[in-house]
Amino acid sequence: MSDIQLQTPVAADGRLGAAVEHPGLRDPRYLRRRGAIAARARSHRVGDPSPPVNYSEAEEQTWRIVHQALWTAQREHACRAVLDARGQAPIPADHIPQHGEVGSHLRRLTGFDFTLAGGVVENKRFLGSMADGYFHAVQFVRHPAVPLFTPEPDVIHDVFGHGIHLASPAFADIYRLIGQAAMRVESKDVLQMISDVYWFTLEYGVLDEGGDPKAYGAALLSSYGEIRRLRRSRIRPLNIRAILATEYDICGYQPVLFSARCLNEVTDTLGGFLEQLDDESAPRFGRTPDVCARCGGGTGALG
Repeated sequence: MSDIQLQTPVAADGRLGAAVEHPGLRDPRYLRRRGAIAARARSHRVGDPSPPVNYSEAEEQTWRIVHQALWTAQREHACRAVLDARGQAPIPADHIPQHGEVGSHLRRLTGFDFTLAGGVVENKRFLGSMADGYFHAVQFVRHPAVPLFTPEPDVIHDVFGHGIHLASPAFADIYRLIGQAAMRVESKDVLQMISDVYWFTLEYGVLDEGGDPKAYGAALLSSYGEIRRLRRSRIRPLNIRAILATEYDICGYQPVLFSARCLNEVTDTLGGFLEQLDDESAPRFGRTPDVCARCGGGTGALG
């Protein structure tokens, strides 16, 4: 995985390096602030209200910088379904929205809501909660020194990516499909398979629109640099077995993406795969415990 791990922006000028060089993983002051906000998720029950965060002016400024950049980049590189959903999504230009602000808006549109996370959430809880209309989202903000990329989920990723998705009934239905499948199974290997498919679709999915790759995955939608370099990725046709055989790293740019012809193809392909899953499914897809361990790092997302 060394070739992937070196594809992480670690400076404001876009310089790439190892993920551990990113200031969001090295700055003690930032890590204390991040930890204090994330600690609010301890013992949080799915569906309980998220406590409000008193964001600093520096954090609000990071939001405004990224909002301006992403709004333009999405207009050029996001698919039509995303741009339609964006028109309904709760994405203010001037401030970081609180979870309650986002959730109340999404509930009216699709019945979804944000529920609090402190970081990466184990697969059963993260994926399964989608069946009941809850998406685990964090509240901390990416490091201001590299505002256009974060090696872990942050509030900008969750709002600009998943918040857009969950303003759309079509995308919300895909989240529920994944959640319902995760609720049916207990096998960690099968849950990791669902997580891997989620990663290459709802996080990093691409649609072909008139011969041009257009982003719909939440991680692409919230990463200014990555959404603008779609043509530099190896884009393959959407295929579940190919996805399950593809390794990835959650802390950097993805070298391989999977493309569908339309959002209905994504729904149909995922539905056909998910409906046949049970706790004995992993060997049928060539997935042994060692393969599952290599292919991903848990359920998470970039921005």
